[in-house]
Amino acid sequence: MTDAAKPAYVILVRDRMIDAEEFAAYGAKAREARGGHAVTPLAFYGRQEVLEGPQVEGAVILSFPSFAEAQAWYRSPAYQAALQHRLKGAEYRVMIVEGV
Repeated sequence: MTDAAKPAYVILVRDRMIDAEEFAAYGAKAREARGGHAVTPLAFYGRQEVLEGPQVEGAVILSFPSFAEAQAWYRSPAYQAALQHRLKGAEYRVMIVEGV
């Protein structure tokens, strides 16, 4: 399997809500930002248990066909517009992880 054929996952971990209204605006814009991208939600603020490290409020896992496609979604103008609301609405840790 070539690197281009490996899936990638965007993992968003919410540490703390700051502003519920900004976060709601983020949610609406983030849904719109999925358009045109091959993204599949795998986990979306479901039941979770932190086994190690600090507690978190929630987590999202999004699947993409490749690392480059995950980067393209995150860097897209539509998601960057949504991101401005997330940064005002909550504290997060976000990463892209290449699959196997």
